[in-house]
Amino acid sequence: MVDDAAQDTRRERRRGRMGEAGSESSRKPNYRSLKNPFLPQPIFSDDQVASIHDTALRVLEELGIKVLLPEAREVLARAGALVDPDTDMVRIGRDMVAAVLASAPRSIHAYAGARARDLSLELGSMTFLAGSGAPNVTDLERGRRPGTLVAFEELIKLVQHFDVLHMLGPCTEPQDIDNRFRHYAVNRAQLTLSDKFPFVFARGTPQVDDSFEMIRLARGLSEDEFRSGAHCYTVINTNSPRQLDIPMAQGIIDFAKAGQVLIITPFCLAGAMAPITVAGALTLQHAEALAGLTLAQIVRPGAPVVYGSFSSNVDMKSGAPAFGTPEHVKATLGAGQLARFTGLPWRSGGGSAANVSDAQAAHETQFALWGSVLAGATVCIHAAGWLEGGLSVSLEKLVTDIEALQTVAELCAATPGDDDAIGFEAIAEVQPGGHFFSAGHTMARYRTAFYEPLVADWSNFGNWTQSGSKTATERATGIWKRTLADFTPPAAAAATSGVLDAFIARRTEEGGAAPVS
Repeated sequence: MVDDAAQDTRRERRRGRMGEAGSESSRKPNYRSLKNPFLPQPIFSDDQVASIHDTALRVLEELGIKVLLPEAREVLARAGALVDPDTDMVRIGRDMVAAVLASAPRSIHAYAGARARDLSLELGSMTFLAGSGAPNVTDLERGRRPGTLVAFEELIKLVQHFDVLHMLGPCTEPQDIDNRFRHYAVNRAQLTLSDKFPFVFARGTPQVDDSFEMIRLARGLSEDEFRSGAHCYTVINTNSPRQLDIPMAQGIIDFAKAGQVLIITPFCLAGAMAPITVAGALTLQHAEALAGLTLAQIVRPGAPVVYGSFSSNVDMKSGAPAFGTPEHVKATLGAGQLARFTGLPWRSGGGSAANVSDAQAAHETQFALWGSVLAGATVCIHAAGWLEGGLSVSLEKLVTDIEALQTVAELCAATPGDDDAIGFEAIAEVQPGGHFFSAGHTMARYRTAFYEPLVADWSNFGNWTQSGSKTATERATGIWKRTLADFTPPAAAAATSGVLDAFIARRTEEGGAAPVS
């Protein structure tokens, strides 16, 4: 007797529901290079945007930002900023900001491990990333647990598998690896399991230098070749309100010097680390982002920088962060207006504050996603799998969120409207009261006409009940398990393990590199 799991698998394959995880469909959509087809939606008038920008410049000129790294203060001072040695406050003039905005590139070519995975980061392009930076990972079978290297590797495999996730990220922190050696394990996993654009932690120059060397070794690049193109990225978070700490400031300097991508992102929660109004939170966010961008461009004019936005609100009853709220969406739309005002590619953030993969999680994530799409975000981080306001990444939710991302990606494709698509002959072929199932127009297209869902179940109630009455989250478990079981890394990526292992062994023998704080 055939077991239930085998029957379920065959049933899913027949209906094409497994999508990238094993569908036999001949439909091969391209999700790798997306252009946003929607007109950006504003929430502020042009005059209001200009006023927010002007007020942000006033914040930098009159109030300043506290910069904890002495080297960063010296760099800014040499460029003309006013530095108070007693308070570490740095005041940046609007002329300095205007100059750096003029020097920052409007388009960044991001070199992945394979040319087919390269990205163009610019206004109008759209890239999605999985939930990142979570201390925990969760799934239905193993429960919620601290992040480990095994969990990190599993998430990298899932991200590699789904084309609609375009860049790698620090999905969960491998806490079972000593922090002197953790960056070796993280980089090795990215470089041997994937050919997508990798992430590097900005945790001090020694760790950054190690990480750059591993990428050079894996990609076969000389020092000059590495520095002449963008081969990795990091995320720089300010400590709102108005503070730039030591590792983040050092990261800006290190990545700018090396010509690698900096996504400079204040994390402004309205009512907590920022004014309670959307406009006020965006004003503070804009000022902090401009300060980071200024430091990067002073270090290296033309350094690849991405304007970052991750503003939402808090629950005023508990102080907990909230995502996918109306205020989150409005802040994202407003951030898009400010980014377009600067002309720079920009990053938004998705996510959910739900504790499990449920209706609340889906609702919040999809509203946050639509906020990013309608705001014209270049990069949307935390677009899949993020729960608990960033405290965990769910394997099931990553899969169910992929469904939403693939739906958005389908909307990026052109919809034919020529005579053949309009189909007068098809309408003429079918008599009144007939059907189009066997029409020639249908038969020529039925294998590729429609999106085939990854996890959604379109069967009727009887068939769904006979199949085990599984929810979408339960079906997602089978998808991630099969994806991991069938995973094969790109051959070129897997081939780098030898040279990377030799480097890691040597650096481990030398004691590794402790993070800087």
